Amino acid sequence: MRFRLTGAALSAALLASAAFPAAAEPVFNRIAVFSVAGNLPADMDPATETSAEIIAASEDGNTLIYSDSPLGALGFVDITDMKAPAALGITKLDGEPTSVAVSGPKALVGVNTSESYTDPSGFLGVVDIASRTLESQCDLGGQPDSVAVSPDGSIVAIAIENERDEELNDGEIPQMPAGDLVIISLNDGVADCATIKHVTMTGFSEMVAPTDPEPEFVDINDDNEIVVTLQENNGIAIIDGNTGEVKNHFSAGSVDISGVDIEKDGKLDFTGSLSGIAREPDTVKWLDNDRFAIANEGDYKGGSRGFSIFSDAGELLYDSGNSFERAVASIGHFPDKRAGKKGVEPEGMIKGTFGDTNYLFVLSERASVVGVYDDSAADAPELVQLLPSGLSPESGVAIPARNLLVTANETDLGPDGGVRAHVMLYAYEDAEPNYPQILSDVSRDELIGFGALSGLTADPSDASRLYAVNDSFYSAQPSIFIIDASQKPAMITDVIRVTRDGAPAEKLDLEGVAVDGQGGFWLASEGNPDKDVPHAVYHVDGTGAITETIDLPEALLANQTRFGMEGITTVGEGDDLTLWMAVQREWADDEKGFVKLLAYKPATQEWGAVAYPLETPEKGWIGLSEITANGDSVYIVERDNQIGEAATLKKLYKVALSDMQPAPIGSELPVVEKQEVADLLPLMKSASNGFVVDKIEGFTIAADGTAYAVTDNDGVDDSSGETLFFTVSLN
Repeated sequence: MRFRLTGAALSAALLASAAFPAAAEPVFNRIAVFSVAGNLPADMDPATETSAEIIAASEDGNTLIYSDSPLGALGFVDITDMKAPAALGITKLDGEPTSVAVSGPKALVGVNTSESYTDPSGFLGVVDIASRTLESQCDLGGQPDSVAVSPDGSIVAIAIENERDEELNDGEIPQMPAGDLVIISLNDGVADCATIKHVTMTGFSEMVAPTDPEPEFVDINDDNEIVVTLQENNGIAIIDGNTGEVKNHFSAGSVDISGVDIEKDGKLDFTGSLSGIAREPDTVKWLDNDRFAIANEGDYKGGSRGFSIFSDAGELLYDSGNSFERAVASIGHFPDKRAGKKGVEPEGMIKGTFGDTNYLFVLSERASVVGVYDDSAADAPELVQLLPSGLSPESGVAIPARNLLVTANETDLGPDGGVRAHVMLYAYEDAEPNYPQILSDVSRDELIGFGALSGLTADPSDASRLYAVNDSFYSAQPSIFIIDASQKPAMITDVIRVTRDGAPAEKLDLEGVAVDGQGGFWLASEGNPDKDVPHAVYHVDGTGAITETIDLPEALLANQTRFGMEGITTVGEGDDLTLWMAVQREWADDEKGFVKLLAYKPATQEWGAVAYPLETPEKGWIGLSEITANGDSVYIVERDNQIGEAATLKKLYKVALSDMQPAPIGSELPVVEKQEVADLLPLMKSASNGFVVDKIEGFTIAADGTAYAVTDNDGVDDSSGETLFFTVSLN
């Protein structure tokens, strides 16, 4: 049974492919990650910035080679054991590596040595993979960008971009000197510098600046035809790799798009339209000897948020329109901070044949997603999976002989709680897809975008129904999402917008949600005094309208910080109803290592608290993320603020309700005794075999006793965008 992800069938297919693993064809699942910082030499500061940009594989598929621009090096990774990639170290280069390709036993690397934009220079380096040494180099006469080797290993093509200065004249071209294309013959992977050909690509009439082609990316087919994207010029050229003859050149054209989010405004609104948007392609890949695909990232004027397929004659055969971006949004990965620019920004592409299926992989730089397309059909590629990648996937490589896909993720946010650059490995296997774990229905005309899920609660009468809220990242769209947890992946079926006087409620930072038993909800807003966002509890009715605001008492606010309430739950009912809220970190009046669990009785408007003891952090800080009452206990999520290998504590504890005896605010608070219920760290590691995200923010127990947890993806801002949604055993 085969599941297709096109049009209205996308969500149903994602669900179906997860539900019938034995009947479906093999899928791609992430099986390992490699932190690029692990390749730093022992004598180098571990905080040194690294990156994995363009990546290639040795011919036996056991070694990965990637360009590391900030380090000025090539990095090597041993993937003989594909589930345990191991550092092989780096080879320093006298310049900035921009791209790498493999031919036989050698890695061919383009190295930029330019002193300025007006004095560009660079060389093609030949590196022996086994010894990891630079053996020879060819002067290129300009700044290299992309490097590609022909399938038969006879030639290497290098795009000489001679990139523009984006600060000069607002980045407008032309900016001299002009770039070109370089072709060099190869002998067992070694470049013969004496055979260098420079192919001029100036004077193409359809270009924005005919004197300044700005070649960006190259690929070579079995006929030794080279396709070149001219990104800033929104152009494409076809070159005979054997002779250097320009066989064809044409514009990549423009598109009209509707049903997309085009405003950076703190909300997800997929009703916008764009017209006449230049594609401005980045990566290009031959699909066969007559067709190629381009990733329409855009540059300074364009970017159509998808990809296109052309014939070598210049005929447009397919355009993804808005489908890729909306599919990405349906799994919570839309980067709203890029909505006003180029949206999900498709940049990289990978091609590979696994089994009998030809796949095209489209990499979204800003959404950190890989779209997996079946290109076996004659009419159009079909989306069959969406894979999570690390932060900002730049490139990748397919290794069909080992049933492996690899991505290189370039962004390094440093060791202090930030995401490091990573290489990620995916196996082509007979299994259930392990991602996404929660999504919305992409076939809806009004697509429900989501992200930054920060609180979770269960419907007391419907075991399949959960509710989640988003935090202040979506300041213009505070929302309560309705989740059907009986499906796999879980499905966001509807959304309730939180309003005040008929308009979206402002100055909220929703971090907790609890049902009120009457069709409405109690909401905890963390607040931030520096941004005039109050710490408060809100009651909303079933439509999301705020019906009551409960401000914290002055005795509490006198010691406030920005790290306020991170969860809310209810105990009792009627006049005995008590709201319990977990404060994330110590306030000024708290003893170090202790935080408050706040109690509020709506019937009497009385406030009280108990003290909760925190674990001691190994690094960074530790705080609370959620509170949920169930049975005779209150369950509390406690976590550090670390990511990846630095993460050490993500745990679920419980406190007996009998121990929750609040004392008045300002008095000495009784300290509750906690009991560990579950270590969430291994669950988060295994949920999708990626690096551990920092924010496990939501936890609840459904009516049938099933416990669920969800992570906050920070609105895909300096984040991989992954939302993990998984069950937790309470035994």
